[in-house]
Amino acid sequence: MYSSTYIWAKVLAHMEQKLTDTIVTTWFDDTEVLELTDQKLVLYSPTVFRKDMIVSRCETYIKDALKELFDMDLELVVLDDTEIEAYRSSKKKPRFIEFNPQFTFDNFIVGNSNKFANAAAVAVAEKPADSYNPLFIYGPSGVGKTHLLYAIANEIHKHHPDYNIVYIKGDQFTNELINALREGKNNEFRLKYRGADLFLVDDIQFIAGKDSTQEEFFHTFNNLYESHKQIVLTSDRPPNEMVRLEDRLRTRFEWGLLADIQPPDYETRMAIIKNKAVNLGFDLPDDVCNYIAENITNNVRQIEGTVKKIKAFKELNGMVLDVPNVARAIKDMFKGKTENLPTPSIIVSEVCQYYGIEEQVLRSTLKNKNTAEARQVAMYLIRTMTNLSLPEIGREFDRDHTTVMHGLKKVEQTLQNSASPLNDTIRDITANVNNKL
Repeated sequence: MYSSTYIWAKVLAHMEQKLTDTIVTTWFDDTEVLELTDQKLVLYSPTVFRKDMIVSRCETYIKDALKELFDMDLELVVLDDTEIEAYRSSKKKPRFIEFNPQFTFDNFIVGNSNKFANAAAVAVAEKPADSYNPLFIYGPSGVGKTHLLYAIANEIHKHHPDYNIVYIKGDQFTNELINALREGKNNEFRLKYRGADLFLVDDIQFIAGKDSTQEEFFHTFNNLYESHKQIVLTSDRPPNEMVRLEDRLRTRFEWGLLADIQPPDYETRMAIIKNKAVNLGFDLPDDVCNYIAENITNNVRQIEGTVKKIKAFKELNGMVLDVPNVARAIKDMFKGKTENLPTPSIIVSEVCQYYGIEEQVLRSTLKNKNTAEARQVAMYLIRTMTNLSLPEIGREFDRDHTTVMHGLKKVEQTLQNSASPLNDTIRDITANVNNKL
């Protein structure tokens, strides 16, 4: 089955044989295919005047082209700006991903580090697209950003079951765009996101530096914002620290409300530990809670994982819940900073995602400029962020240590120029790697 983009290109080519290039360009340069079935073709032309001209002067040619392609008569429908919203509403089917039911506002432990972000999220859930649009929540990994994102979705779905709720991660948005371009499904891609009543994007920082993705996201954002649809974004950093983000996107991200979440303080950590234990159906003594709270300080996800592990030891081994037993059971959960190093595979994965290339290509002998730079950056980061020797780094890329030395030297020389974009690249990838730990 050919895509609608392919069919429309064939129709335009057919009309160019009957009409002048000027006429085709004048009336169809901004026309979009909204729908193509075995019964009809639906087009969108922005103005009433253009729509009328297409219908009065070109309808016969379009229908002739369709008949030649499909060997049957198809209905032609042309919509203008005054009709497009009603059409999209009639086609829109409420979409709702089953978000984790545990991620609600009731289950979110509020403390000094997150109370502002929580209050903003609650306000958005109560009155979508009213005051805080977009809502931009930022903070390090594991502090509760995704929990608030899901809580907003769950709360809005409860009160507005007809809402079309669309959730996507920043890197997935890029991947879907690439697939849409490859398969000629640009219109389907745009309708999916521009038809949202609530648009949730996790880890928006991953679109920075990707020109086509930023271009598409810019138009999607504008379309939703102008239609008074709620947008909620999360990131590991505020917009002004996304050095590869286009200025026009940065300013739009700052239009609404910026809310940061910091690692939880001691009191909040204690509350999280006790609450998680109760939810799992057991009690933890205060001294055990205190031990956990003093040793795991940055990551809520890690705190919750620690409580789950303690429960497993209690149930499977009959472990007595005292500090010495718990300390032995969870000693691997809070390694010292010197032990908490990224693996080469994590670094390579983040470099590949940043540069938009496959791992097998990075590790291959391909020597184009983009791949060579990405490979040298990966070698440099493994050297600076791990304890691997030069020969060990070389084995990661099937190269000898002299090649690694050459790559490191080239990166270091480039970094000596403070104006070099590579400084921003190293900074961004390092932050992404650290967020994986």
